[in-house]
Amino acid sequence: MMDWTDRHCRHFHRRLSSQPLLYTEMVTAPALVRGGALHLLDHDPEDAPVALQLGGADPDELARAAGLGMGAGFDEVNLNCGCPSDRVQSGTFGAVLMKNPALVKKCCAAMIAEVDVPVTVKCRIGVDDQDPEEALPEFLAQIAAAGVERVTIHARKAWLMGLSPKENRDIPPLDYDLVQRMKMLFPNLHITLNGGIDTLDQAVEMLEKGFDGVMIGRAAYHRPWDILGQADQRVFGTQPAARRPEDVAREMLPHIRAHLASGGRLHQVTRHMLGLFHGRPGARQWRRILSEGAVRPDAGVSLVEQALEAVQERALSA
Repeated sequence: MMDWTDRHCRHFHRRLSSQPLLYTEMVTAPALVRGGALHLLDHDPEDAPVALQLGGADPDELARAAGLGMGAGFDEVNLNCGCPSDRVQSGTFGAVLMKNPALVKKCCAAMIAEVDVPVTVKCRIGVDDQDPEEALPEFLAQIAAAGVERVTIHARKAWLMGLSPKENRDIPPLDYDLVQRMKMLFPNLHITLNGGIDTLDQAVEMLEKGFDGVMIGRAAYHRPWDILGQADQRVFGTQPAARRPEDVAREMLPHIRAHLASGGRLHQVTRHMLGLFHGRPGARQWRRILSEGAVRPDAGVSLVEQALEAVQERALSA
């Protein structure tokens, strides 16, 4: 989720749930190794566990980037072989790598040799005219041979020509049954299912069917309390202290103050928090106040407090 799951988003999501593995937005290996963009590795140790998601196609470069990620304290390094965007294709990585599983094997082996944290892969069931029944097991066999033990599979093909990245999230049909057969074919692989899952009921259902994990992206972003706010109890069986969305918003205030003190802007944090009250009284006021006010140069913590007051007033009158 490029441009979405930045460090502010992850800090917010971790306040909602202590258990799920969070992912960075995709960071390209060339940006780290050749561009020296080490600020892309900034994160709060309190947000662990967090996986660094890398894009790249050069084994040596990916190994060096993985080493930088481990050194920065990430708990996992994930190679993205599922993103279909044009800018990713132009770098010959992302979903296009599914056409070259032998290269992916080399990339994974080089990364595994470099780091002591798990190296994982995210992929599609195939791309373009590939037959997923043949392409996916061949791909999984190659990465497993490299030493990869965990893979996340988006249960759709990616059409690199003809569909936009947004269309690639919705138009190609889902094939959960194929991914489930891969679990039977590769029993030693930890397989996480991704794609089309937007409620915890669906997630629990898929876990009961035998998948080792479930990845939820946009639903967790747009409805964070419904997904992440309930995940610890419903999925992981832990009993969190009684909390409300308002409590999470207040827990973000120290992070916001620190970001503002370092020269940051309020909207860089609050843009990730707009869906916190989704479906609840005051949600519209919360979104409006933050959307309109947070972009102002002088916007500060008081705006968040104002938005919270509006939520509380609306809840009392509902």
